[in-house]
Amino acid sequence: MAGVQEPLSALPEKWASPSPSAKSISPLVERRLLPAGPAYLAHVRRAVLNLSFEEHDKHQEEEQRRLDALNGNGLNGEDDMGVGEEEEPEELLLQDPKEWKKQDHYQVLGLSHLRHKATPAQIKIAHRKKVLKHHPDKKAGASHTTNDDAFFKCIQKANEVLTNPERRRQFDSVDPNFVAIEDDVPTASQFKNREKDTQYFFDEFTPVFEREARFSKKTPVPMLGQYDDPKEKVEGFYDFWYNFDSWRSFEYLDKEVNEGSDNRDDKRYTEKKNKSERARRKKEDTARLRGIVDLTLGLDPRIKRIKQEEKEAREAKKKNKNGLTPANQKAKAEEEKRKAEEEAKKKEEEETIARAEAKKAKAAAANAAKKARRQQRAAEGEGANGP
Repeated sequence: MAGVQEPLSALPEKWASPSPSAKSISPLVERRLLPAGPAYLAHVRRAVLNLSFEEHDKHQEEEQRRLDALNGNGLNGEDDMGVGEEEEPEELLLQDPKEWKKQDHYQVLGLSHLRHKATPAQIKIAHRKKVLKHHPDKKAGASHTTNDDAFFKCIQKANEVLTNPERRRQFDSVDPNFVAIEDDVPTASQFKNREKDTQYFFDEFTPVFEREARFSKKTPVPMLGQYDDPKEKVEGFYDFWYNFDSWRSFEYLDKEVNEGSDNRDDKRYTEKKNKSERARRKKEDTARLRGIVDLTLGLDPRIKRIKQEEKEAREAKKKNKNGLTPANQKAKAEEEKRKAEEEAKKKEEEETIARAEAKKAKAAAANAAKKARRQQRAAEGEGANGP
């Protein structure tokens, strides 16, 4: 029946109470537990995002799929970044891995369309695809030649260079794709009889400065701009490019020291030669860029426009009496009139004083003459009345 407790079963006959332990019990210690771990983080995400358990699980699955796609860890090894799938010409596949300094690392990994803009994630994915495609173990069943791993070595060297920030920057400095087009600059003869076509100037020179801007240590880099840019912006552009601070270096082209050589003199000579060559190339590159800026300045239609605007402003200022406003002109005219009146009054007073002085002097001279004549007559009368 409900509410009636059943009696407890009897203890086994062989049961005996356990003997007390000889070990001492450790004292009670209070410890502060810090919330951590994946379970706690999941709890925080649910609380912050106000998600249910089902919604949170769905969110985690979507995030995992995104990370798998980014890292190329999908079930079929594919990704959605569109890298590593470029066509591989025969001359690329036949490259000698010993000549790795002559190879285009971006082309080897299928990143020719991105080049210096390729992200570390894209390089990682492209390398993974190339390894899966060209690994010697995978090709062994289809071919038995001794050079099956040659291109695979090129792939590994390309990944080694491009995943090292310093070595990648050295390679980017002498990127064969850039070197092939660095001298592709408009000439002055192209602009003959095109003085009125201002847009042609910007169409030709804008791409030149866009590709050179990648080497600037300072950012942001001012671009060529537009025809209507103010004088300050145009001057800022040329000031920046005439003082362009480039990170471009040429260590990648250094001559390698002979392997196995222990001759210190040979090493010092090679290092000295490399240093000299780097300085020469740097100087030539600076002069090349300066020549581009000089050519651009000489053909820039904005310079002619700015000079014309300044000339018109000077003429207007001259015509407008030094650029004074009507109110200032009236005040200046009144001031000049007042000064002229004061000067005329002062001059008149001076002339009046001068006339008075002259009159006094004339009267004094007349009186002196009369006195002299009287004295002379008196002297003559005394002489006539003498013995």
